[in-house]
Amino acid sequence: MNSLTQKPLDSSRSLQLLSEISGEEPLSQRELSRRLGIAVGLVNSYLKNLVSKGFVRVKNFPSNRYAYLLTPQGLAEKSRLAYQHLSYFTSLYTVARQDYLDLFRHLEAAGVREVTFYGVDEVAEVAYLSLLETGLKLAAVMDDGRSGELFFGVPIMSLVEGTNLTSTSLVITSLKRRDTLHQLLQEMGMPLKMIFATGTTT
Repeated sequence: MNSLTQKPLDSSRSLQLLSEISGEEPLSQRELSRRLGIAVGLVNSYLKNLVSKGFVRVKNFPSNRYAYLLTPQGLAEKSRLAYQHLSYFTSLYTVARQDYLDLFRHLEAAGVREVTFYGVDEVAEVAYLSLLETGLKLAAVMDDGRSGELFFGVPIMSLVEGTNLTSTSLVITSLKRRDTLHQLLQEMGMPLKMIFATGTTT
């Protein structure tokens, strides 16, 4: 099967920061921290890196306040990162869609009729589209962080609920958390022969 490397977190954070800073409103580190949902110390670290590269400049205000503004080089970098991430998500869709289709066809050929998804994110949605191209049925969906929500009309259950209710083949449908979810399934006593995953993480 094809493999897909994980999008670098640093470039993702840099793009988020540059996008926020590119607005007309001058933003402080505390405001950037709130908007991005990360610690102020981490924002400070990223900003120092962006300033050192000439992508961002610091503007002083009265009362010892600072704001961060995008430089022309920073604007070009934001465009470059945006294109890079668009390419990443295009690749994610193409590769993951084919990987899951191959996996589901393999399971179907082996006599499997129903599967359970474990892990709900953008990759799970791609996996579901691949599932629709086969004769397999989605029996259940599990994700502790999304329990109680719906996934294409199917109620999302916690891991404990799901493993108690289903005996179908379990397909891990998150690339970012693949190894963690695989470990949790093993700790729950699920046989390895019942656990399936695709893609690689780095």
